[in-house]
Amino acid sequence: MHPRFLLALTPLLFTTVAHAVDCANANDQGTMNQCAAEQYKAADKELNTLYQQITKRLKDNPDAKKLLVSAQRNWVAFRDAECEFSTSTVSGGSVYPLIYSLCTTNLTKARVETFNRYLTCEEGDMSCPVPGA
Repeated sequence: MHPRFLLALTPLLFTTVAHAVDCANANDQGTMNQCAAEQYKAADKELNTLYQQITKRLKDNPDAKKLLVSAQRNWVAFRDAECEFSTSTVSGGSVYPLIYSLCTTNLTKARVETFNRYLTCEEGDMSCPVPGA
């Protein structure tokens, strides 16, 4: 990389780091939207971590793994469609990103709870699709 390019990026790097968002005291719509989006990203990251754990446990059962992949794709489609529907009254408004992110966060957290249950099933639980560790 050329040194002048790095010097040109330096102000951007410091600006980004210096502008930390205080979500606990968010008092404008833009900040609230950003904080809600960050909450969703955190929930989605947790969901993806659990999904990877489940797929590892299903490595010896390709049929179950295929069903999980299908279920998760369908769940994502449901989540997105449900949130589009439930936020349709504010579509196009400045509050839309906040309300949409809250919806996706809540549904994602519910899915996280489901995945956690799958990962902590009791030995011999025939209703559990994920084998124990």
